[in-house]
Amino acid sequence: MGKVELLTEEGTSRSVEAGGYKIHYHEAGSGYPVLFFHSYNVGTTAWLNYHKNLPFLSQHFRCIAMDLPNWGLTGPVVYNEPSHHVYARTALNLMDALGIEKAHLVGNSNGGTTCLVFALAYPDRVNRIVMGGSHASTGGDPYLIANRPSEGGRANREASADPTRKNIRRSMEIHLDNQSLVTDELVEYMYQQANSHPDHVDARKKSGTVIHS
Repeated sequence: MGKVELLTEEGTSRSVEAGGYKIHYHEAGSGYPVLFFHSYNVGTTAWLNYHKNLPFLSQHFRCIAMDLPNWGLTGPVVYNEPSHHVYARTALNLMDALGIEKAHLVGNSNGGTTCLVFALAYPDRVNRIVMGGSHASTGGDPYLIANRPSEGGRANREASADPTRKNIRRSMEIHLDNQSLVTDELVEYMYQQANSHPDHVDARKKSGTVIHS
C-alpha cells in the first residue's frame, strides 16, 4: 500500500444539479467507481461517515460519498413516497451526471437499505453491495444487522426533534460502544449540521414517507 493521501472535507467536496436539485458528494481516487451512502443520524453527512475510509480506499477505487437528499448539502427535496426510493433515484441521477454506467455500492444503516433498494430497482447499474446495520425496507422493520435498535432509535428520534448538543451526545453514546469516539469535536460537527440547514428540516417535515415492505 502506498502513502495515504491527506484528504479534507473541503478539498473533496463536489456538487451537480440533477433530478431537479443539487446533489452534493465527496470524491477521491481513481479506478472502478464505488458509491457510499451514509446513516440517518441527526447531523450526519457522507464525510462524517466515511472520512476515515476514503484515504485508504481511494488508493484503489474512485470513491464517491454522496449526501442523501435533505442531509449534508443535498437538496432540499419534498417527496411523498418511500424515502429510500428517493435516495436510490438520487444516486442513479448522480451516476448519470458523472457518466458512471456501473458501480459498487457501500452503505451503513439508512445507506445500507438504500443499497438494497438501488440494487432491486436498477440491477444493471450495480456490481456488488456492502452493507450493515440496515432495515430490509423503508418503515422500521427489524434490523438485519444491528445492536440495540430500540434504545438507539428512541435517542435518535429525540435528537432529531430537539438537536441540542446534549441530545446528540446521548444518541451517539448509545450508538457507539467505544465512548472515546464521542468527542466534543464530533458532537459540535453534528450539532452544526443539524442546525445549519433549516431548508432541509422544512423539507423533511413536509415529506411523507410511504411505508413499503
